[in-house]
Amino acid sequence: MAAGICALCRLGHVPAMISVRRAAERGLADHGWLQSWHSFSFADYQDPAHLGFRSLRVINDDRVAPGRGFDTHPHRDMEIFSYVLAGVLEHRDSLGNGGMLLPGHIQLMSAGTGVAHSEFNPSRTEPVHFLQVWILPERRGLRPGYTEWQPGPELAAAPKVLVISPEGRDGSAVIHQDAEVYRVRLQPGRSVTHALQPGRGVWLQIAEGALNLNGVALKTGDGASTQESGTLVLTASEPTEALLFDLR
Repeated sequence: MAAGICALCRLGHVPAMISVRRAAERGLADHGWLQSWHSFSFADYQDPAHLGFRSLRVINDDRVAPGRGFDTHPHRDMEIFSYVLAGVLEHRDSLGNGGMLLPGHIQLMSAGTGVAHSEFNPSRTEPVHFLQVWILPERRGLRPGYTEWQPGPELAAAPKVLVISPEGRDGSAVIHQDAEVYRVRLQPGRSVTHALQPGRGVWLQIAEGALNLNGVALKTGDGASTQESGTLVLTASEPTEALLFDLR
């Protein structure tokens, strides 16, 4: 333990306050064809203690049965993205965008003044598993838009990759908010770090696997957050995939 603490100290200040949102504590909506776990209040699940984190408003962990999906429905004044973990997700929207999202792919829709979209599992045999995330935009009344991110071969196994940013840095999808989203993929025993600057906050969502965040053990479905600046160290105890949100 002492050696581990010293290793962290060499990286700089280590945030002491990490809040954990355990997977089993989330809200669950089970519609038969759809099983959706809600990290924050959503639809019929309302919890005043979990309304969001900074500009982050929704993390839904969705599993959709073969041949089922969400019919066309409207959104406005929200940045909405889906990250596919397993299966295939078919997206169509009123802006004319459409396509198949595969595991590791991200599609981000800026709803702005109004857009309608549908999401469907085109497989006849396999469920689709994805995270759908809503982030508040920097302002209301934006022009609707659409952007995607797909990993090239050189990024498929990268331990930490920027997938969403305000300026589309490094080929990332573009969001209208001071928010950066990183995909984390780690093999057992491997680590990555993240420097959290003053005035910002981090939410880490474990999609699959298990890791330690500055000594705090997290597993599939868990979320963790901190608003204290310093160095975050993520070390996997089994193959792990996660999303890290760095938010103003």
